[in-house]
Amino acid sequence: MRRSRERLAGACLAGILLSAGGCTTLGPDFQTPEAAIAEEWKAQDAARIQKDAEFNHDWWTALNDPVLDDLVDIAYQQNLPLQISGLRILQARAQLGIAIGQQFPQFQQAAGALTRDKLSENQPNFNPALDDKYWQVNAGFDASWELDFWGRFRRGVESASANLGSQIASYDDALVSVTAEVARIYVVIRTLEERVAIARDNAKTQERSYQIADVKFRNGAVSELDPSQALTLLRSTEAQIPELETQLHQAMNALSILLGMPPGDLSSLLQGEKGIPSPPAEIAVGIPADLLRRRPDIRQAELQAASQSAAVGVAVTELYPRFSLVGSIGFLSSDTNESDLDDLFESDSFGYSVGPSFAWPILNYGRLKNNVRVQDARLEEALVNYQNTVLEALREVEDGLAGFTGTNAQAVLLVDSVKAAERSVHLALIQYRDGAVDYQRVLDTQQSLLSAQDRYTNVRGEIVLNLVATYKALGGGWQIRAGNDILPQERQEQMRDRTDWGGLIPETVPDDLPGPPPTGKAQPMFNRPDW
Repeated sequence: MRRSRERLAGACLAGILLSAGGCTTLGPDFQTPEAAIAEEWKAQDAARIQKDAEFNHDWWTALNDPVLDDLVDIAYQQNLPLQISGLRILQARAQLGIAIGQQFPQFQQAAGALTRDKLSENQPNFNPALDDKYWQVNAGFDASWELDFWGRFRRGVESASANLGSQIASYDDALVSVTAEVARIYVVIRTLEERVAIARDNAKTQERSYQIADVKFRNGAVSELDPSQALTLLRSTEAQIPELETQLHQAMNALSILLGMPPGDLSSLLQGEKGIPSPPAEIAVGIPADLLRRRPDIRQAELQAASQSAAVGVAVTELYPRFSLVGSIGFLSSDTNESDLDDLFESDSFGYSVGPSFAWPILNYGRLKNNVRVQDARLEEALVNYQNTVLEALREVEDGLAGFTGTNAQAVLLVDSVKAAERSVHLALIQYRDGAVDYQRVLDTQQSLLSAQDRYTNVRGEIVLNLVATYKALGGGWQIRAGNDILPQERQEQMRDRTDWGGLIPETVPDDLPGPPPTGKAQPMFNRPDW
């Protein structure tokens, strides 16, 4: 009879293990929501816009500025917020390892103890014939394995895998922002340098005009009003120079932080060809649908929704009973009766306990159902956020294209304005020397020249800034990480010296953006547990 019962118990355990392979997975299977995508860009028929040409991922190289190329490379290697994003990938990878490990026996423990026990003589049914003082020693192994009947752990793996993909997309989005911001500030620096030079050149011209007016005043040819007006304009122009230089220093400080270095002199890095970079004759923009797979923030929003979808499944499983296999084997001995502590590993000291168990939180007062509702509302929030992210991406591209085409049109007109203003200043000075016009005419033309030159320089900078904004909106720049580590070697070594990271450092990431994982599974490249 005893053997029959043991065989029956063994058969039950085998049946439970076999049935675990056919368990269901509760909760919704993630589906990427529909997003409103236009078929073509509004500005695609504008001059210099190409929709059919291949998109240039290293778009800053199209500006043909070696200094900018070097700055982008330095920022990629040293930018600290980018390294923070890389560290979050490692965190998510380790979290995925935890989720995968949950699918295996969750509790295993080898334990042992040596205790001195004293029985209370006042305890119920105390037997004076028993030894009330004795030593006891034990050594054994305990294990518990909750079977994944409802897919709780599979959904956990799915959620952790999507979260890992989301962190990779977040890293790529940070890389897009870093490259675009380096280019933007570089253009601002070059624009400010030209504006400072223009102000200084105009100040020299106005200084000569002041000297002419002062000489004529001293000779009694004009009143004191002329040199006074000339000096007013001169000092006003000179006052613009410190203001522009302050903005220039602040822009260089911002660039230093992007490069991962303290604010300081960047003259060695900014040497070479100076001037505002020239935009390419044409830019390739592709079609709007390309954004869904190229822009990291869109993929991040999609993966965040996928992770939350799996979290809904985890919450649903809490409504159902949990089935586990529990077991304990070990040796126990004491110095009572005819036993001795040395008998610990004798066959008579061996014992075990094994069998199935279940737990079902039936009286939860609606807490579990409401948790499902909370998780489902968060999922819907993530889905709406995905759709909104797509719309914002479309707007950013359209804004960038509109700005690029508009400022190009402005520049064409402002070139003629600058040429006309230069000619006007030249003629006004000649006529003033000859006494044909008063100084107000000279004053007006010089003010117009400074305004026209400064505005034209600003617009030339804005052309490139709008181009940078367009390329950022199109999602270019993150591809430079392909085949490279996500952390500098020095930081990797520092972390290895402090903690055993196994094979997670350096972590390899896919060359393209990851998509949502299949239901209940991790991405294939990440589905190995690191014990």
